[in-house]
Amino acid sequence: MANTTETANLCGLKRENFQATINGKKTDLYILRNRKGYEVAISNYGGAICAIMVPDKDGKVANVIQGHDSIKQLMSGKEPFLSTLIGRWGNRICKGQFTLNGKEYQLALNDGPNHLHGGPTGFHAKVWDARQMGPRSLALHRISSYGEEGFTGELDVTVEFTFTDLNELVIEYLATTNKKTIVNLTHHAFFSLAGTADPTPDILDQICEINADFYLPTDATAIPTGEILKVEGTPFDFRKPKPFGQDIEADHEQIKFGKGFDHNYVLNKREEGELSFAAKVTEPKSGRTMEVFTTEPGMQLYTANYATGYKGANGCTFPFRSAVCFEAQHFPDTPNRPYFPSVVLKPGERYKQKTIYRFGVVE
Repeated sequence: MANTTETANLCGLKRENFQATINGKKTDLYILRNRKGYEVAISNYGGAICAIMVPDKDGKVANVIQGHDSIKQLMSGKEPFLSTLIGRWGNRICKGQFTLNGKEYQLALNDGPNHLHGGPTGFHAKVWDARQMGPRSLALHRISSYGEEGFTGELDVTVEFTFTDLNELVIEYLATTNKKTIVNLTHHAFFSLAGTADPTPDILDQICEINADFYLPTDATAIPTGEILKVEGTPFDFRKPKPFGQDIEADHEQIKFGKGFDHNYVLNKREEGELSFAAKVTEPKSGRTMEVFTTEPGMQLYTANYATGYKGANGCTFPFRSAVCFEAQHFPDTPNRPYFPSVVLKPGERYKQKTIYRFGVVE
């Protein structure tokens, strides 16, 4: 389906700035628009979300996600995972090593001594085949070849984005394999509910709630220690809403390791794989809210502790702690922790994941 004209786009992004041919594949920008007229803009390069245009309590529309405004910027940005799809592996694997079927595998080390987010040429750096299915839905598809970034098996992946009339961005993932492998997909959206700007405001006053009684502590390289600890009595307790700024500088070893929040939460679930409430964040000045629902057992909370003020779309800059990420996923380093929920996918099985980001305003 053809894109609507740029002049009608709330986000101000120009489609031609995203059009290129990379390794024989064409890149483009796709605008999803719901019946209320609000928008989500997505590139098929890395499944990058470049804009989410939603209103505040006064009806003023702003972009609430950190993104880029050209294919050139997408490919050369300082933060390679800025609001992109992540695969084949979300988060970290210790020393990039795991064993499957008695065979040892070595992945790229792109985060100190560890593997992060599928490696330097993971799903975030690939051109996906795109099919826009009406004004509100986009399907991205690719086949991750055997041995890509060191992973075993050929993985056939479809990710579908839908922007509903309830201002929900629904992301559904489906994958199959021809050989036993590991899979952990997510989207690394950097949300700035105050609206992106130059500079984008920090998130310290934003109020967060997370539906989790437990979290995973890490070592100094952000690899889980293997413990599953209660959030109670720690800076990681968001069971009752509180501002990020309240405990983000707490005198706590885990906070120091992450330079803030950069930890995986064990989401409260009645049953495995149920779509349930994971988190909510409220931006007090604009009154914007975002709720997260997911089928995944875990969710990484990341408060942009490594952002340096790099440039993004429409002249915006993204300083330290100017975004929050809620990465719905299986737990980091699961292949080396057999008691974590399994990430093994076998031929004949289907990997499925669904995460919803619902935007609203304070009632």
